[in-house]
Amino acid sequence: MPLHSSQLPSFHNEGCFPPSSINGSYGRVHLSLENKALWEEFYTLGTEMIITKSGRRMFPPCKVIVAGLNPHSLYLMLVDIVPLDNARYKWHCGHWEPVGKADPHFPSHFYLHPDSPAPGSHWMKEPVSFQRLKITNNTLEQCEHIILHSMHKYQPRFHVVLTSARTLTLPWNAVATFVFPETTFMAVTAYQNSKVAFL
Repeated sequence: MPLHSSQLPSFHNEGCFPPSSINGSYGRVHLSLENKALWEEFYTLGTEMIITKSGRRMFPPCKVIVAGLNPHSLYLMLVDIVPLDNARYKWHCGHWEPVGKADPHFPSHFYLHPDSPAPGSHWMKEPVSFQRLKITNNTLEQCEHIILHSMHKYQPRFHVVLTSARTLTLPWNAVATFVFPETTFMAVTAYQNSKVAFL
């Protein structure tokens, strides 16, 4: 389920909100990538994610293992995707090169996991998959998918939000944000690196 950034009062997602944790824990809350080895395999080559007008699921998909939550408290699980830098790139002579300033970032959506809100025990019983999340380059898309620019680098971010009710009404009590550097990727409309295409 997508949410616009205006619906999230506790933080902003325009690339300026510092993560609570990079590859680790925040307080007692711990997130790890369930498919870390697969992400690392792509990362060593330079991960590319195909974006389409109709929206396309990410591969590798975003899957995390959650620990350290209060089993009885309610939490929301969200993902957003922010620019990694201020550059636009091109594939040249076997590698990515910055070729100019990035296009203006679209007002971002957050993808709300459809099980949200749910107790901590629910999120911890098995890996949490965001495989339904879709990315697009369709600028007319209003709410269904996350809009990205082709030939730009991006970083997914995972958010754990403590809430006090089974609705999405305010206020939300606390936010922990997690970033995994190996999940960075280049948005493309067609694979540029043939090695990535064959993984």
